[in-house]
Order: sequence, then C-alpha cells, then structure tokens
Amino acid sequence: MFNIQSVSAQLGNKTIHIETGKLAKQAGGSVTVRCGDTIVLVTAVVATKARVGIDFFPLTVDYVEKTYAAGKIPGGFFKREGRPTEKEVLTSRFIDRPIRPLFPDHFQNDVQVTALVLSADPENDPDVLAMVGASAALMLTGAPFQGPIAGCRIGRINGDWVLNPSAAQLEKSELEMIVAATKDAIVMVEGGGDEVSEEVMIEAILKAHQAMQPLLQVQVELASRAAKAKMEVVLPEVNQPLIDQVKQLAEQKLAVAIRIPEKQKRYQSMDEVKAETIKAIVTEGAEDEETKKAEVKAVFEDLKRTLVREMILKDNLRVDGRNLQQIRPIICEAGLLPRAHGSALFTRGETQAIVATTLGTEDDLQIIDTLMFNGHKNFMLHYNFPPFSVGEVRNMRSPGRREIGHGALAERAIRKVMPKGDFPYTIRIVAEILESNGSSSMATVCGASLSLMDAGIQIKAPVAGIAMGLIQEEGKTAILSDILGDEDHLGDMDFKVAGTTQGITAIQMDIKIQGLTHDLLKQALEQARVGRLHILSKMDEALTTHRKELSPYAPRVETLKIPKDRIREVIGTGGKVIRWIIEETGAKIDVNDEGLINIYSSDGEALAKAKQIIQFIVADPEEGKTYLGRVQKIMDFGAFVEILPGTDGLVHISQLADRRVERVTDILKEGDEVVVKCIGIDRDGKIKLSLKEAVGLVADIVPIRMPR
Repeated sequence: MFNIQSVSAQLGNKTIHIETGKLAKQAGGSVTVRCGDTIVLVTAVVATKARVGIDFFPLTVDYVEKTYAAGKIPGGFFKREGRPTEKEVLTSRFIDRPIRPLFPDHFQNDVQVTALVLSADPENDPDVLAMVGASAALMLTGAPFQGPIAGCRIGRINGDWVLNPSAAQLEKSELEMIVAATKDAIVMVEGGGDEVSEEVMIEAILKAHQAMQPLLQVQVELASRAAKAKMEVVLPEVNQPLIDQVKQLAEQKLAVAIRIPEKQKRYQSMDEVKAETIKAIVTEGAEDEETKKAEVKAVFEDLKRTLVREMILKDNLRVDGRNLQQIRPIICEAGLLPRAHGSALFTRGETQAIVATTLGTEDDLQIIDTLMFNGHKNFMLHYNFPPFSVGEVRNMRSPGRREIGHGALAERAIRKVMPKGDFPYTIRIVAEILESNGSSSMATVCGASLSLMDAGIQIKAPVAGIAMGLIQEEGKTAILSDILGDEDHLGDMDFKVAGTTQGITAIQMDIKIQGLTHDLLKQALEQARVGRLHILSKMDEALTTHRKELSPYAPRVETLKIPKDRIREVIGTGGKVIRWIIEETGAKIDVNDEGLINIYSSDGEALAKAKQIIQFIVADPEEGKTYLGRVQKIMDFGAFVEILPGTDGLVHISQLADRRVERVTDILKEGDEVVVKCIGIDRDGKIKLSLKEAVGLVADIVPIRMPR
C-alpha cells in the first residue's frame, strides 16, 4: 500500500528527514519534513492545463499552522483557527519568493503548494522546513521546476556561526537570517541584525549556502527515486511578423516615452503609443479583434522591457534620467500632525509616506499566541498601501500579504534600535503610503525613524532604507540604487537594505533570475551602504536627535518598584483599591508580578497624585516621623491608631498627655483623627506612638483616605 522513500541530511548539528509515499498520495507531490519533533507536511499540485488569457504565473503558496501541532486549543471565544496569522502570511511569502523565479517563462498552469504543520516542538521552527518541503514536493510533481532549492536559518553568537539555531539561541544572536539557494546561487534572503557590517552579512549568506548543499543533494536523490515524468512545456509560437510590425510602428515613439521622468506623464505617453499601435494593426469589428489586441499588447510590453533594459545597460541611463547610483531628491519633515505623539513625512522622488507614532501603556500590548511563541509584543509597525497612492481605483480591503510583509520588514529594521530593558511604553507606528513609485517599504523605515524621534523616543540611532535593483543580460550587468516601480517590474532583483551609519538592521532580497553570485552580492551591498549614508544625511537635516519632551498628548510614565508582598495592598480585594486610584486620578496603572508599577498620564498632576497614593499605601513607618492617624480601638492601656493603610501603632496611656491620665477615653475616642509621633519600632515590628510628643507639631505624613 505504501511505497515509502526517505532521505536525510545534516544542517548544523541537527538532522533533517524528508519522506514521501505515505501521506497525501493523491497530491502531485507530497513530502513530510522532520527535524526533532517538528513535522511539516508539504504538498504540491500542478494543473494539467494552462490557464487561458493570463499574463502571470498562477502560483499559490499557503503555510498553515494548527494549534494541535503544539498540543494546544485555540484561545478566545472561537475554538477554531481563523484568518492566517502574521507568521503564516510571512512564511507563505518567503516560500513563494524563491520558487517562483524557478519556473520557465510562459508556464501558466496553476500550481498550489500547501505546507501544513503537523507537529511543532519549541526548538525547531517549522518555517524553514516548510521551504525545503515545498522544493522537494515540487521536484516530485514532474512540473518544470528548475530546482531544487533549500532554506537555512543562521545566527551568530559571540562570533560563532550557528546553523538552524533554536529560539533560545536566537535571543543571544547578533543576527538572524533566512537564506534560500540553489546549488550554485542565492535566490532569496530575509533577516536582520544588530547593526552588522556588510562583510558579516555576506559571510552569513555564504555560510548558509554552503551548509545547504547536503539538503539540495538529497532532494535530487529523492526525485530520482519517486518523481513523476517531467511535464512538457509548450512555448507560444513566436509571431515574428507581428513583432517586426510593432517594432516598426512603436519603437521610436516608445523610446521617447520611456525617458519622460514623471511617472504619470510617462505612463500616459506610453499608453498613447500603445493605443496608436493597436489601432494601426487590429481591425475594428473583426472576429479576432480581442485576441489580436492581447497579442499586440504582449509584444508591446516585451518591446518596452527591452528598450528600458537596453537604455540602462548601454547608456547607464534610467527612465527618470538618473545614473545608476543616483538617489532621487529627498524631503523630510517632522511634527506634521499636531495630535499624533510623533509624526514625519518622508518624500523620495515620487514615493511618499506619512508615518505616525503612538505611545501606549501595558494595556495596549499585543498578545501573541502561536505555535512557537506565547507572550506579548510592545512594538508594532503597520504599513498601509491605499489605491490612490498609485492613482488607481479599487476597493479598500484589509491588509494583504504584501502590506503585511512590507510592514514586517520595516518593523524588523526599526526594532533593532528601539530602547532595551524595562521600557514602559507600548509603541505603534502606522505608515500610510501617499505616493508610490518604488521602495515604499524603505520610505516607511525612514519615516518611522523620524516619527519616533519626533515622539521623543530615544532610539539607538536613525535607520534608513534603500532598495537596489539589477539588470543582467548577455554578460552585461547594472546594479541600480533606489529603484523605481518600473525598474522593479522590468528588472531582475529587488534587494532592500536598511540600517544605521554603523551597519545593517534588516535585509530582504528577491531574485527573478536564477541566482545572485558572491561578487554581485558584494557590489550591491556596498552600493546600498553608500546610498543609505546619503539618505541618513538628508534625514539628519530634518531632525538630528529625539525631542527632549514628549507630545503634550502622550502619556507620561512614572515607574515605582515595591516589594512583592505589598502588591496585594495596591491591588486591594477584587481590585478595589487600584480601581479607586484610577478613578480618583484618571491615570492608568499597570502592576506586574515582580512589583514593578508603571503609572501613565498626560496630566502631570494626575501622575503625581497617583504616585503619592501608591507610595502612601506601601510606605513603612519611620521612627521620628509624625502622622495624622485615626483611632481604631480603645483599650484600658492605650489606643491603637492607624497611621498608614493597614498599619496600626499603640499610643500607651502614659503617652497620651504630660499629666497622669486615668482613662484613655478622657483623651481619645474611636474615630478621632490625631497627630502622633512614632517613637520606636520593636524587633517584632510593633509600633510605639506618642500623642504628647506630637503636641504642636504638623504631621509629616497626611493620610489619603481610601474606600474600605
């Protein structure tokens, strides 16, 4: 019944097992990938027929986590998994990106890859295993997949490289990188570091590439045993007469149109040339009118691609008139939004982002409950890409995969410079892309840095980002700094690098050709470094450091540390005391299990009052201090007076007055408020108070009356 085939390979100090022939046998290709107790089932299905009338490769990748894999039941009201988590979306993206370029042009059969996590242990993240499984499964389908690829996570601790690091090791690592590669070249990079140098980044990528070689070899071995026959890819016939006709009609006009610097004017001019060409070739009302129009449009787009790439490679000139390394004009402004806690507008050429920072309290922490992590997140960056930013009309929907991916990249870049330790604020950054013509995610990074500084957050250093491009053809290569949307679409690489003056904090690379060599990688990173420093210098002109004062609308914070055994006094029975403090002052108060109390308010008086109340609640009596106390109980030998919440002291009958007192009730009665002086504290904690020594004195400690 089963024809099980399995292979194994070492990655670092762990073994990865790949098996096929047992699960999901009706899929075109199906494998399980295992490391430790983490198991991922990855399937690939390829449609037998091409989809008609499309001009893209219809690949779908879904990475799915179900909580049973970690022995958990979903939290919340609904006990079934809902929409994909951010981790699922990001993992789906970084599986898709390296395999998509490895299918031939004009292959338009639907391909679906599904990675389902079956078991997850806390030491082995399923994401990289899913990437390996996607490649192995595609190798078995017989699809024209030009793989295999492998994926590897790499870290660096105290100068030592760690392959396939655990979550605990990543906490200590100065960088975290996920690298995907074929046997000969790098195809994708995703990760970041603590301001690491370009040299260290290159070394990480090369170490990972070397470590993946056994994983690549065993996939070839598995395919030789279990793969289906290769599919025949039927390439479209080349209509050379139509190509020549379009070229004759459109080439000269299109060559002029592509050199118009402004995006909208350029697009309008190119559309006019296209319309003229279609009108000259296609007979209106003919039976094949729509088919012929589609053919002309496809040839026209190929001609445009050729002309743009030739202009760059031969003339070192780009569509907006820049040379290869030139950065577009930059304008930075901070403090635009009066009610936002921090804001900035970053404009680079025809790309513009307005970025707002909001300071919140611990109540605003994001709860994270995934297979690999349970806890809270106090820093979030959200990226939005409305249709008007590119002059389009379409429905506004919830963030798509691209928006989530861009936001995660920018968040990774900025997180590395955020304040460490017991930082009392939750911070949310929102980037609204107002115009887009290339590298809006990197504009978000720049705007986020300025917005944080405008909010008065003491980040370690400003961070800037730049997107690099590549044109490679017939032995010629051009690396482009600060690419436009057209250069991204028509080029061979989108390589984003973010960092400070000291080093790289985030990196993301996608390759449309079959890989990037070491020399090109080195050149691209160095060119990106030069561009990044230029952008940082422009940002410095707008805001050199963080504001000295927070926005008047941002919550201030006071932090107190109290003994753990006094926490219950601040909270009160059923939270009665802390609710009263909040109602009385209007401040927000967070108390953790270690006795750390954060008090938040944009009103300085409210902040001071809340702090004073808490300090009063947890205060210890001090010898020599005078207190305004309340008589709680009368005894024959004296009176018990409450001087602090829940803290009583004894005024002995001899300490009531300078004369002899026959009965305590001659001087005091229950409920009286009197000034008393602490004259001693016994070893067992008993407090001695004096009424007579406090005569004429003003109380040092005045009580704050709370509900009982």
